Amino acid sequence: MSHITTLHNIESAPAASKPLLENSVKAFGMIPNLHAAAAEAPGLLEAYQRLHELFQESSFNEEELTVVWQTINVEHACHYCVPAHTYIANAMGVDPSITEALRNQTRLENDKLQALHETTLAIVRNRGHLSEDEARAFFDAGYGPRQLLEIVLGLSQKVISNYVNHLAETPIDAPFQRFAWKPSA
Repeated sequence: MSHITTLHNIESAPAASKPLLENSVKAFGMIPNLHAAAAEAPGLLEAYQRLHELFQESSFNEEELTVVWQTINVEHACHYCVPAHTYIANAMGVDPSITEALRNQTRLENDKLQALHETTLAIVRNRGHLSEDEARAFFDAGYGPRQLLEIVLGLSQKVISNYVNHLAETPIDAPFQRFAWKPSA
């Protein structure tokens, strides 16, 4: 059952959300349903949009962004974000085998990306706690403290979107529907 029933457009949104939704239209050519649901709380929508920008400006490349986003989306079983980020990964030119491995929870072919996936998963599952062995494996793969903290930045963005989508049972936008996903049993 959806606890958030209004998907706002620019006209129906609270005043502080109107410019944020206009930014969504400029960025995506539409108002994604996630943004339409989040618009009910202007501060939340603003935080989500800003975190998205900051994470895209991090030291991670497109493949690494995708690994962090999709690892969290799949772990949180987000029916909306997994297809949305599959669409985004394709638009960024990420190798589809990366996205498919993440969606299907199979091992990534690239060891460095696999280390990023495992570390992201450990951070999510252990609420920010990382064992010495887990941290060593991440650093041995070629990442540093900055990237460890940038995973937290990506997680912050995904907690907002994944949780809003759970509460709103956000309908999947038409461009993302071909990438529909359900968690494995």
